[in-house]
Amino acid sequence: MSTEKALAGQVAWVTGSSRGLGRVMATHLCQLGAQVAVHGTRPDSPRSFGEGESMEQVAQDIAREAGGTTMPLWGDVTDEAEVKRMANAIRSKWGRIDILVTNAGGDIGAGGTGVGRGGRPSPDDCIGIPLADIRAVLDRNLLSCILCCREVAPEMMTRRSGRIITIGSIAGTYGREDGSIYCVAKAAVHEYTRCLAAQLRAFNIPVNCVAPGGTVTQRFLVIHEIDSEKLVEEGTLNRYGRPHEIASVVAFLASEAGRFISGQVIRVDGGSQTWPA
Repeated sequence: MSTEKALAGQVAWVTGSSRGLGRVMATHLCQLGAQVAVHGTRPDSPRSFGEGESMEQVAQDIAREAGGTTMPLWGDVTDEAEVKRMANAIRSKWGRIDILVTNAGGDIGAGGTGVGRGGRPSPDDCIGIPLADIRAVLDRNLLSCILCCREVAPEMMTRRSGRIITIGSIAGTYGREDGSIYCVAKAAVHEYTRCLAAQLRAFNIPVNCVAPGGTVTQRFLVIHEIDSEKLVEEGTLNRYGRPHEIASVVAFLASEAGRFISGQVIRVDGGSQTWPA
C-alpha cells in the first residue's frame, strides 16, 4: 500500500493497542493519516511486558513516530457500560468512529497477564481448565469483540460508511489440545465476523477478520516454546510473522482498496495453513 495519507480524515479505534500487535496496528493506521484512539485495559497496561509506562506515554509515542494524532483510552472491553463510555469519549473528541479494529484478546485467564506464563491458564485444555479461566478467555476474545461492534456499528449504519476489522487467529481454524478455549473463542470471532458482515452488507460496511499465525511480540516470546530457526525475518515463509506484516493487512482492509471485500477471514501466516478456511 502507498505510504500516502490514505486514511486522512478517518477516526480509528484499535482495542488492545497498548502493546504488541495492537500498538503496531495503531501506529500504521496513524501513519496513513487516521486519528487513532489507543486503548488498554488499565492506565498502566503497557507495563505488562515492558512496552511502556502509561497509556498517555504510549499514545504520545505513537503520534510522534507516526507524525499523526492519537488519544489514550483505557477501560474493560468486556463491560458494556465501559465500552459505551470509551466510544463516547472518542466521539466527544473527534465526532465519530470510522474504523474499528477489535484487537483486544489473547489466551489470558482470570488472573491477568501477571500470572504464570503471561497469563495463560494452567491447565489450558478442554477439560482441566478452571471455569473462571474459561469465562475470562471467552469474554476477553469473543464478548469484547461483540460489545465493541454492537456499540460502533449503528453509527456506521446511519452514515452507510465505515470499516470493522476483527482479529482472529489461525488457532481458531483447527483442533488442538493446548490453548483449547482460546481456539474456541477465536473460531467464534471468525463466525461472528461472517454474520455481522451479512447483516451490514446492505449498509455498505465491509466487515472482515484478520487471523494471524505465530507473530513475534514480547508476550509471544514469553508464552510459547520458540523455534529459533523461525525467528528469521526474510528468505523464507517458514518463519514467525512480524507485527508490521499483520498491520499492513489491517490497513489494506481499512483503506479504499478494500472497499469490496467483506465477510472474509484472512489468514496472515506465511502459508502455514493452506486448506479452505
